[in-house]
Amino acid sequence: MPIFKKNSARGFVGLDIDGGYLAAFQSDGDSVGRVASAELAPGLVADGEVADREGLSAALKDFFKANELPREVRLGVANQQIVLRQIELPLIEDPRERDMAIRFQAAEAIAMPLEEAIVDHQVIAQVEEPDGTQRMRLVLVAARAAMIEAFVGAARDSGLKPAGVDLDAFALVRTLSDAPADGQGARVYCHLAGVTNLAIALGDTCLFTRPLSAGWDEGSEGAAAQLADEIRLSIDYYMAQPAAKPVADAVVSGPRAQRDGFAEELSGLMGLPVTVAPPLGRLDPSALPAGEDPHRYTVAAGLAMGEAA
Repeated sequence: MPIFKKNSARGFVGLDIDGGYLAAFQSDGDSVGRVASAELAPGLVADGEVADREGLSAALKDFFKANELPREVRLGVANQQIVLRQIELPLIEDPRERDMAIRFQAAEAIAMPLEEAIVDHQVIAQVEEPDGTQRMRLVLVAARAAMIEAFVGAARDSGLKPAGVDLDAFALVRTLSDAPADGQGARVYCHLAGVTNLAIALGDTCLFTRPLSAGWDEGSEGAAAQLADEIRLSIDYYMAQPAAKPVADAVVSGPRAQRDGFAEELSGLMGLPVTVAPPLGRLDPSALPAGEDPHRYTVAAGLAMGEAA
Protein backbone atom coordinates (compact mmCIF):
# COMPACT_ATOMS: atom_id res chain seq x y z
CA MET A 1 0.00 0.00 0.00
CA PRO A 2 1.65 3.27 -1.07
CA ILE A 3 2.64 5.77 1.59
CA PHE A 4 2.12 8.74 -0.70
CA LYS A 5 -1.50 8.89 -1.86
CA LYS A 6 -1.66 10.63 -5.22
CA ASN A 7 -5.42 11.14 -5.47
CA SER A 8 -7.71 13.25 -3.35
CA ALA A 9 -8.96 11.46 -0.25
CA ARG A 10 -11.90 13.75 0.47
CA GLY A 11 -14.81 11.73 1.74
CA PHE A 12 -12.53 9.33 3.58
CA VAL A 13 -12.16 9.43 7.34
CA GLY A 14 -8.75 10.45 8.60
CA LEU A 15 -8.00 8.14 11.52
CA ASP A 16 -5.34 9.07 14.05
CA ILE A 17 -4.53 6.05 16.22
CA ASP A 18 -2.63 7.87 18.93
CA GLY A 19 -1.25 5.96 21.89
CA GLY A 20 -3.76 7.59 24.22
CA TYR A 21 -6.82 8.19 22.05
CA LEU A 22 -8.56 7.63 18.72
CA ALA A 23 -9.52 10.63 16.59
CA ALA A 24 -11.57 10.42 13.39
CA PHE A 25 -12.09 13.37 11.06
CA GLN A 26 -14.08 13.64 7.85
CA SER A 27 -13.79 16.92 5.97
CA ASP A 28 -16.71 18.58 4.21
CA GLY A 29 -14.93 20.36 1.40
CA ASP A 30 -12.93 23.08 3.15
CA SER A 31 -14.78 22.78 6.44
CA VAL A 32 -15.19 20.37 9.33
CA GLY A 33 -17.47 17.43 8.60
CA ARG A 34 -18.03 14.50 10.95
CA VAL A 35 -15.65 13.99 13.85
CA ALA A 36 -15.31 11.75 16.89
CA SER A 37 -12.68 10.93 19.49
CA ALA A 38 -12.36 8.50 22.36
CA GLU A 39 -9.80 7.40 24.91
CA LEU A 40 -7.71 4.39 23.91
CA ALA A 41 -6.95 1.80 26.55
CA PRO A 42 -3.27 1.55 27.58
CA GLY A 43 -1.22 -1.22 26.00
CA LEU A 44 -2.93 -1.36 22.60
CA VAL A 45 -0.45 1.01 20.93
CA ALA A 46 3.05 1.56 22.30
CA ASP A 47 5.63 4.00 20.92
CA GLY A 48 3.49 4.47 17.83
CA GLU A 49 3.29 0.75 16.99
CA VAL A 50 0.52 -1.81 17.40
CA ALA A 51 1.17 -3.79 20.58
CA ASP A 52 -2.15 -5.66 20.76
CA ARG A 53 -3.72 -6.17 17.33
CA GLU A 54 -6.79 -7.98 18.61
CA GLY A 55 -7.44 -5.40 21.30
CA LEU A 56 -6.96 -2.49 18.89
CA SER A 57 -9.31 -4.09 16.38
CA ALA A 58 -12.01 -4.44 19.04
CA ALA A 59 -11.53 -0.82 20.12
CA LEU A 60 -11.83 0.40 16.52
CA LYS A 61 -14.95 -1.67 15.92
CA ASP A 62 -16.65 -0.25 19.02
CA PHE A 63 -15.53 3.30 18.22
CA PHE A 64 -16.83 3.34 14.64
CA LYS A 65 -20.08 1.61 15.59
CA ALA A 66 -20.78 3.98 18.48
CA ASN A 67 -20.15 7.06 16.32
CA GLU A 68 -21.73 5.71 13.11
CA LEU A 69 -18.70 6.74 11.05
CA PRO A 70 -18.00 5.79 7.42
CA ARG A 71 -15.84 2.69 7.10
CA GLU A 72 -13.30 3.91 4.53
CA VAL A 73 -10.32 5.29 6.42
CA ARG A 74 -6.93 6.81 5.81
CA LEU A 75 -4.45 5.71 8.47
CA GLY A 76 -1.50 7.63 9.87
CA VAL A 77 1.74 6.23 11.29
CA ALA A 78 4.59 7.74 13.33
CA ASN A 79 7.27 5.58 14.90
CA GLN A 80 10.87 4.41 14.73
CA GLN A 81 10.09 2.01 11.87
CA ILE A 82 9.91 4.88 9.34
CA VAL A 83 12.80 6.46 7.46
CA LEU A 84 12.60 9.63 5.38
CA ARG A 85 15.52 10.78 3.25
CA GLN A 86 16.18 13.30 0.49
CA ILE A 87 18.07 12.04 -2.53
CA GLU A 88 19.11 13.50 -5.88
CA LEU A 89 19.18 11.70 -9.22
CA PRO A 90 19.75 12.67 -12.83
CA LEU A 91 16.49 13.58 -14.54
CA ILE A 92 14.99 10.31 -15.79
CA GLU A 93 11.88 10.56 -17.94
CA ASP A 94 11.09 6.85 -18.29
CA PRO A 95 9.04 5.78 -15.22
CA ARG A 96 10.43 2.23 -15.12
CA GLU A 97 14.03 3.41 -15.33
CA ARG A 98 13.35 6.06 -12.70
CA ASP A 99 11.84 3.49 -10.31
CA MET A 100 14.84 1.20 -10.76
CA ALA A 101 17.24 4.06 -10.06
CA ILE A 102 15.28 5.09 -6.98
CA ARG A 103 15.30 1.57 -5.54
CA PHE A 104 19.04 1.35 -6.15
CA GLN A 105 19.57 4.61 -4.25
CA ALA A 106 17.15 3.49 -1.54
CA ALA A 107 19.27 0.42 -0.86
CA GLU A 108 22.16 2.74 0.01
CA ALA A 109 20.22 5.51 1.78
CA ILE A 110 17.91 3.43 3.99
CA ALA A 111 19.15 1.27 6.83
CA MET A 112 16.65 -1.55 6.43
CA PRO A 113 16.39 -4.46 3.99
CA LEU A 114 14.20 -3.35 1.09
CA GLU A 115 12.46 -6.73 1.00
CA GLU A 116 11.12 -5.92 4.49
CA ALA A 117 10.04 -2.40 3.61
CA ILE A 118 7.38 -0.46 1.76
CA VAL A 119 9.18 2.22 -0.24
CA ASP A 120 7.61 5.26 -1.85
CA HIS A 121 8.84 8.60 -3.17
CA GLN A 122 7.80 12.03 -4.33
CA VAL A 123 9.69 14.38 -6.66
CA ILE A 124 9.92 17.76 -4.88
CA ALA A 125 12.17 19.78 -7.20
CA GLN A 126 14.01 19.79 -10.50
CA VAL A 127 17.36 21.56 -10.42
CA GLU A 128 19.88 22.54 -13.05
CA GLU A 129 23.60 22.09 -12.47
CA PRO A 130 26.08 24.78 -13.65
CA ASP A 131 26.92 22.58 -16.66
CA GLY A 132 23.25 22.48 -17.67
CA THR A 133 22.62 18.94 -16.41
CA GLN A 134 19.07 18.45 -15.14
CA ARG A 135 18.64 16.66 -11.83
CA MET A 136 15.65 15.85 -9.67
CA ARG A 137 15.39 16.02 -5.91
CA LEU A 138 13.14 13.48 -4.21
CA VAL A 139 11.78 12.68 -0.79
CA LEU A 140 12.18 8.96 -0.21
CA VAL A 141 10.12 7.17 2.45
CA ALA A 142 10.52 3.61 3.70
CA ALA A 143 8.48 1.90 6.39
CA ARG A 144 8.70 -1.60 7.81
CA ALA A 145 6.06 -3.66 6.04
CA ALA A 146 5.24 -5.62 9.20
CA MET A 147 4.52 -2.40 11.10
CA ILE A 148 2.21 -1.13 8.34
CA GLU A 149 0.46 -4.49 8.10
CA ALA A 150 -0.23 -4.47 11.85
CA PHE A 151 -2.19 -1.22 11.53
CA VAL A 152 -3.90 -2.17 8.28
CA GLY A 153 -4.71 -5.64 9.64
CA ALA A 154 -6.22 -4.28 12.86
CA ALA A 155 -8.36 -1.88 10.82
CA ARG A 156 -9.55 -4.61 8.46
CA ASP A 157 -10.24 -7.00 11.33
CA SER A 158 -12.60 -4.38 12.76
CA GLY A 159 -14.53 -4.08 9.50
CA LEU A 160 -12.86 -0.90 8.27
CA LYS A 161 -11.62 -0.39 4.70
CA PRO A 162 -8.15 1.21 4.71
CA ALA A 163 -7.87 3.46 1.64
CA GLY A 164 -4.28 4.52 2.23
CA VAL A 165 -1.48 4.98 4.73
CA ASP A 166 0.18 8.33 5.34
CA LEU A 167 2.86 9.61 7.66
CA ASP A 168 1.54 11.60 10.60
CA ALA A 169 4.27 14.13 9.80
CA PHE A 170 2.81 14.76 6.34
CA ALA A 171 -0.68 15.12 7.79
CA LEU A 172 0.62 17.52 10.44
CA VAL A 173 2.26 19.77 7.87
CA ARG A 174 -0.77 19.56 5.59
CA THR A 175 -3.05 20.84 8.34
CA LEU A 176 -0.83 23.56 9.77
CA SER A 177 1.32 24.88 6.92
CA ASP A 178 0.66 28.50 6.03
CA ALA A 179 4.04 29.43 4.56
CA PRO A 180 5.02 29.44 0.85
CA ALA A 181 7.79 27.07 -0.23
CA ASP A 182 9.89 30.05 -1.31
CA GLY A 183 9.67 31.67 2.12
CA GLN A 184 12.60 32.76 4.25
CA GLY A 185 13.25 29.40 5.87
CA ALA A 186 12.06 26.03 7.04
CA ARG A 187 9.66 25.46 9.91
CA VAL A 188 9.69 22.90 12.73
CA TYR A 189 6.37 21.25 13.59
CA CYS A 190 6.27 19.44 16.93
CA HIS A 191 3.11 17.52 17.77
CA LEU A 192 2.84 16.56 21.43
CA ALA A 193 0.45 13.65 21.88
CA GLY A 194 0.84 9.95 22.65
CA VAL A 195 3.87 10.04 20.36
CA THR A 196 5.89 13.26 20.24
CA ASN A 197 6.32 13.66 16.51
CA LEU A 198 8.56 16.22 14.83
CA ALA A 199 8.55 17.34 11.22
CA ILE A 200 10.57 19.96 9.38
CA ALA A 201 9.05 21.40 6.24
CA LEU A 202 9.68 23.99 3.60
CA GLY A 203 6.30 25.40 2.73
CA ASP A 204 3.96 22.42 2.65
CA THR A 205 6.68 19.90 1.75
CA CYS A 206 7.89 17.76 4.64
CA LEU A 207 11.64 17.18 4.34
CA PHE A 208 12.45 15.52 7.67
CA THR A 209 10.64 13.67 10.42
CA ARG A 210 11.40 11.68 13.54
CA PRO A 211 9.49 10.65 16.65
CA LEU A 212 11.13 12.17 19.69
CA SER A 213 12.08 10.52 22.96
CA ALA A 214 9.12 9.65 25.16
CA GLY A 215 11.24 10.28 28.26
CA TRP A 216 10.05 13.84 28.83
CA ASP A 217 6.86 14.95 30.57
CA GLU A 218 5.42 18.39 29.86
CA GLY A 219 4.41 18.73 33.50
CA SER A 220 7.82 17.94 34.97
CA GLU A 221 10.61 20.31 35.84
CA GLY A 222 12.95 20.80 32.91
CA ALA A 223 10.48 19.43 30.36
CA ALA A 224 10.93 22.35 27.97
CA ALA A 225 14.72 22.00 28.18
CA GLN A 226 14.53 18.31 27.33
CA LEU A 227 12.27 18.98 24.38
CA ALA A 228 14.47 21.85 23.19
CA ASP A 229 17.48 19.51 23.17
CA GLU A 230 15.55 16.95 21.10
CA ILE A 231 14.44 19.61 18.61
CA ARG A 232 17.96 21.02 18.28
CA LEU A 233 19.28 17.52 17.54
CA SER A 234 16.61 17.06 14.88
CA ILE A 235 17.49 20.39 13.28
CA ASP A 236 21.15 19.30 13.12
CA TYR A 237 20.12 16.10 11.30
CA TYR A 238 17.94 18.07 8.90
CA MET A 239 20.66 20.62 8.11
CA ALA A 240 22.97 17.79 6.98
CA GLN A 241 20.60 17.06 4.07
CA PRO A 242 21.12 18.46 0.55
CA ALA A 243 20.12 22.11 0.01
CA ALA A 244 18.65 22.41 3.52
CA LYS A 245 17.40 25.89 4.36
CA PRO A 246 17.87 27.20 7.90
CA VAL A 247 14.96 26.87 10.28
CA ALA A 248 13.11 30.16 10.78
CA ASP A 249 10.56 29.21 13.43
CA ALA A 250 8.69 26.42 15.17
CA VAL A 251 5.12 25.58 16.06
CA VAL A 252 3.86 23.15 18.68
CA SER A 253 0.52 21.37 18.55
CA GLY A 254 -1.40 18.54 20.15
CA PRO A 255 -3.09 18.01 23.52
CA ARG A 256 0.19 18.23 25.45
CA ALA A 257 1.22 21.59 23.99
CA GLN A 258 -1.36 23.69 25.82
CA ARG A 259 0.37 24.44 29.13
CA ASP A 260 0.48 28.19 29.74
CA GLY A 261 3.88 29.64 28.95
CA PHE A 262 5.28 26.42 27.49
CA ALA A 263 5.80 27.76 23.95
CA GLU A 264 7.43 30.93 25.30
CA GLU A 265 9.79 28.92 27.50
CA LEU A 266 10.70 26.68 24.58
CA SER A 267 11.34 29.73 22.41
CA GLY A 268 13.74 31.20 24.94
CA LEU A 269 15.68 27.94 25.20
CA MET A 270 15.96 27.46 21.43
CA GLY A 271 16.48 31.06 20.33
CA LEU A 272 13.70 30.64 17.76
CA PRO A 273 10.15 31.99 17.58
CA VAL A 274 7.80 29.25 18.88
CA THR A 275 4.02 29.49 18.80
CA VAL A 276 1.13 27.18 19.60
CA ALA A 277 -0.48 26.26 16.28
CA PRO A 278 -4.21 26.72 15.68
CA PRO A 279 -5.32 23.10 16.11
CA LEU A 280 -7.06 22.76 12.74
CA GLY A 281 -4.97 25.22 10.77
CA ARG A 282 -7.22 27.15 8.39
CA LEU A 283 -10.34 25.19 9.42
CA ASP A 284 -12.69 26.68 11.99
CA PRO A 285 -12.58 24.65 15.24
CA SER A 286 -15.87 26.18 16.39
CA ALA A 287 -17.59 23.73 14.04
CA LEU A 288 -16.56 20.85 16.30
CA PRO A 289 -19.22 19.43 18.63
CA ALA A 290 -19.31 20.90 22.12
CA GLY A 291 -16.86 19.29 24.49
CA GLU A 292 -14.45 18.05 21.82
CA ASP A 293 -10.79 19.00 22.25
CA PRO A 294 -9.74 20.47 18.87
CA HIS A 295 -6.10 19.69 19.61
CA ARG A 296 -6.86 15.98 19.24
CA TYR A 297 -7.80 16.44 15.59
CA THR A 298 -4.73 18.07 14.03
CA VAL A 299 -3.31 14.88 12.54
CA ALA A 300 -6.68 13.30 11.74
CA ALA A 301 -7.69 16.44 9.82
CA GLY A 302 -4.50 16.29 7.76
CA LEU A 303 -5.09 12.61 6.99
CA ALA A 304 -8.57 13.46 5.70
CA MET A 305 -7.48 16.40 3.59
CA GLY A 306 -6.10 14.45 0.70
CA GLU A 307 -2.88 14.59 -1.19
CA ALA A 308 0.43 13.96 0.54
CA ALA A 309 2.56 16.94 1.38
